[in-house]
Amino acid sequence: MEAPRLYSTKPVQSLKPTKKIPLEEDHGKASDALPLPLHLTNALFFTLFFSVVYFLLSRWREKIRTSTALHVVTFSDIIALLSFFASFIYLLGFFGIDFVQSLVFQPSPDVWVAEDEEDDNEVLLAKEDTRKVPCGQALDCSLPPLPPAAPIVTPQKVFDEKPVTVTTEEDEELIKSVVDGTTPSYSLESKLGDCKRAAAIRREALQRLTGKSLSGLPLDGLDYESILGQCCEMPVGYVQIPVGIAGPLLVNGREYSVPMATTEGCLVASTNRGCKAIHLSGGATSVLLKDGMTRAPCVRFGTAKRAADLKLYLEDPDNFETLSVVFNRSSRFGRLQGIKCAIAGKNLYIRFTCSTGDAMGMNMVSKGVQNVLDFLQTDFPDMDVIGISGNFCSDKKPAAVNWIEGRGKSVVCEAIIKGDVIKKVLKTSVESLVELNMLKNLTGSAMAGALGGFNAHASNIVTAIYLATGQDPAQNVESSHCITMMEAVNEGKDLHISVTMPSIEVGTVGGGTQLASQSACLNLLGVKGASKETPGANSRTLATIVASAVLAGELSLMSALAAGQLVKSHMKYNRSSKDVSKATS
Repeated sequence: MEAPRLYSTKPVQSLKPTKKIPLEEDHGKASDALPLPLHLTNALFFTLFFSVVYFLLSRWREKIRTSTALHVVTFSDIIALLSFFASFIYLLGFFGIDFVQSLVFQPSPDVWVAEDEEDDNEVLLAKEDTRKVPCGQALDCSLPPLPPAAPIVTPQKVFDEKPVTVTTEEDEELIKSVVDGTTPSYSLESKLGDCKRAAAIRREALQRLTGKSLSGLPLDGLDYESILGQCCEMPVGYVQIPVGIAGPLLVNGREYSVPMATTEGCLVASTNRGCKAIHLSGGATSVLLKDGMTRAPCVRFGTAKRAADLKLYLEDPDNFETLSVVFNRSSRFGRLQGIKCAIAGKNLYIRFTCSTGDAMGMNMVSKGVQNVLDFLQTDFPDMDVIGISGNFCSDKKPAAVNWIEGRGKSVVCEAIIKGDVIKKVLKTSVESLVELNMLKNLTGSAMAGALGGFNAHASNIVTAIYLATGQDPAQNVESSHCITMMEAVNEGKDLHISVTMPSIEVGTVGGGTQLASQSACLNLLGVKGASKETPGANSRTLATIVASAVLAGELSLMSALAAGQLVKSHMKYNRSSKDVSKATS
């Protein structure tokens, strides 16, 4: 996923209609129906309402005083009652007056209006029309017959590129063939040789098939060539996730501004507060304990004895050098570190561990494992390879083997938070934090039967950083394994806090790290690409930053819980009074 960097607006051509499918469209703001500005209209009806109420109460008191029947009304009473009901109906629908617009103004089918919410630069966008096919953002839209007019400008912000338009007969025929099923959607890139046009055609075909508009899903602004065969298949656009910055985070004497991609309000603010507390206390120390990616194939023999024979062969130190030479042929960075076997009857699970440089390394270790399996077939011809992954790795699943043995980068991070910082910044006390950590993160997690989840919310920070820096978000499962420890030090005045994370799986090359937005976030941290001086240094640094950010997040959330501020802060930062359901890109 990649958000646009440079912004510009380009004209969009029209698309010939072929099929009529109704779409739900936005008709503008409800306040547009009022003849006066909204604040003046509100003031008028408020004044009218209270004035009429006061008048009616005065009249009724006078009737009671003079023994006049209440149902006897004068012309002024009738006018007052009508005014009362009119103002009451308006105030009842205060800030929600769409029904006024529907009664007073009927939207014209030829009107296209939009507002650029970001830069206050107004541009035109199709808002409602009588086109016969659904229209995706940045695709051509067919309009009813109109006199020649100025081209419509799309508000979609793009790199310095022209928006794709689907106007030619060839494109129209391709769309129809995809809809009919004669042309597979996945073959468009190879057929056209233009990845972005393929995405546009696939998008339009999808809209016609489903009858649903993708107008809120951006198409322009992504380099579709860069994701081909690497990040995503059959793309129709990309999803935008806001990126916030927490920091500066002081770790090992260096400051980092930590990018976090998230849609959870309060998360970045909370982590930022933890960064502040750590910085004011002198910073954190993060240490890499282990670095090795794993892959564990499953092989089967006719008897358990044969499986045991292979286990003994693989774990014999005398054979390790031979196996290393075979394994290391797959890459100049992949180096076999160790082999651990587990047997279940006549099935053998072989867990290979290897260094992978600055790459996360799943593909690298898999290639090395395949080399070894091919080599073993010579001496063990009766070996049946069930799968190159037998879940003893273990990838993207909570597993005790990762919690105990580690996978990827194993990191421990610690800091001593001063007592006055805890009181002034975190609004709690050392005693409260120590007690809460013991009863929540340790005892509570044990009661729940947690596996690697002895923490408050490590996965929140891990996932946000992973999304921002192009990591595999599914590996959040094992990468979030974390135990948070707290204890009072310096005669109870200060707090020692640490997080131990045995399986942080990150890389700075390959996969989503090469996308422009994610690459920019890695560059912000100073770990973009491969380290030229020391292979693997950038990915190891990224792992220590992840652990340190988790430390900050744990410190802040635990403080909020200890001080009873969690609900209040989420009501402030995780709730919005704005109606964003009609927001467009």
